Amino acid sequence: MYYGQIMRADSANGVGMRVSLFVSGCTNHCKGCFQPQTWDFQYGEPYTQATEDEILKELARPFYSGITILGGEPFEPENQRVLVGLIRRIRKELPERTIWMFSGNVYEDMLPGGKRYTEVTDEILDNIDILVDGPFEEEKKNINLNFRGSANQRIIDMKATRREKKVVLDPLNK
Repeated sequence: MYYGQIMRADSANGVGMRVSLFVSGCTNHCKGCFQPQTWDFQYGEPYTQATEDEILKELARPFYSGITILGGEPFEPENQRVLVGLIRRIRKELPERTIWMFSGNVYEDMLPGGKRYTEVTDEILDNIDILVDGPFEEEKKNINLNFRGSANQRIIDMKATRREKKVVLDPLNK
């Protein structure tokens, strides 16, 4: 996996101060995407153990609320297989930190039988706090929405969604 950027002290991509990891690779190719360079699976730098260690070291600083993983597309199968390791480490070493993920796919595509479902998808979904899902739709662009670019996208409370086995929107989804 490659990544385009690690953003420190980010307050635009989730609640509180966050570390944001922009992964590379996306086959969605949404019209009007704000980072089309990240569609390339080899954009940026290779994600290594040193990269992961750097993220964890930064995230351990006391002012961070959590991490946001976006892209590109974190739910591309090859990206999921790398990101699950990062998520495991965060849950083990920094369990109080929240994990947000953004996807241009809808949650339903990440369920068994869906086009983004892999052998690690359930583990990822069970261990994240928020999923912002849905493709960016230029004709539904709305700059007044919390943490999303178009009105079709949802902010999903993943703990409640997994527990209740139906999509539960976070109160931020206004």
